[in-house]
Amino acid sequence: MGDLGLIAQVVVNGILFGSMYGIAAIGLSLIFGTMRIVFIAQGSVIVLTAYFCFWFFSLLGIDPYLSLIPVLLISLLLGAAFYYGLFRESAALKDRIGSLLIAVGLMFFLENFMTVVWTPNPRAVVTSYGFLTFNIFGIQLTLTRLIGLLLAVLAAVAVSMFLKKTLIGTAVRATSEDVEASTLMGINPDWVNVVTFAIGIGLAGIAGVTLATTYSFDPVYGFEFALKALIALTLGGIGRVYAALWGGIILGLIELLGTFFVGAGWAQGIVFMVFLLAMTFRPYGIFGGAGEKV
Repeated sequence: MGDLGLIAQVVVNGILFGSMYGIAAIGLSLIFGTMRIVFIAQGSVIVLTAYFCFWFFSLLGIDPYLSLIPVLLISLLLGAAFYYGLFRESAALKDRIGSLLIAVGLMFFLENFMTVVWTPNPRAVVTSYGFLTFNIFGIQLTLTRLIGLLLAVLAAVAVSMFLKKTLIGTAVRATSEDVEASTLMGINPDWVNVVTFAIGIGLAGIAGVTLATTYSFDPVYGFEFALKALIALTLGGIGRVYAALWGGIILGLIELLGTFFVGAGWAQGIVFMVFLLAMTFRPYGIFGGAGEKV
């Protein structure tokens, strides 16, 4: 494969890899857009659901993509429990600093919990089709990464349709625009918040299954993942579902192209440099506009 072929392969891998960031960014966008909570624990929740997928596969023999159903249900319930148990009061008081500190505490708790339950050793879900690849015009496409991209696109479409076509989704958008006005219209912000938080964590469950089937993971990987998801959200634009997905894909491209051309160490520096430039010159994201909400 020539240089152009290698670059094309890196670009494709970056798109497939970045779609996983995109799923996480959509969940962060929903939570922040509605409650203004920077949910830094999102990455640790993704790793936790990856461990759930690992357990379903290793202990019960359930195919990881079939385990997506119970993992998604568990994630939705976790989201509701996290909101009612940890974030309800700070959301009601609009205490952003308090909610951020709670999220940080939750992140460290989950890291330690996973370390005790599953040990610090890296885990992975290895299936019979995990290394199945397709060669299209000389580019190798891995089945699990293609499924990850498909799940990301389907998740983005589902969330977008939910927000635009359902009564609850309309309530979520109204609350993200103006809590006081939506309350006067008869919308219960507490109910909207719990639905939004549950969906945001549900998306973390989808990302967790994608992570488990594609890469190895360990308990402390969550912080890095959450940080990348926040950068993806910032690049795409807070408040727009598809922009969050595109932000993840752009981040994946920057990361892998940077690794290819200058090495892994410099690639991380390039990622943060692009993040700082985006915050300086496009504070509402590449695809965002001033004042746009969920």
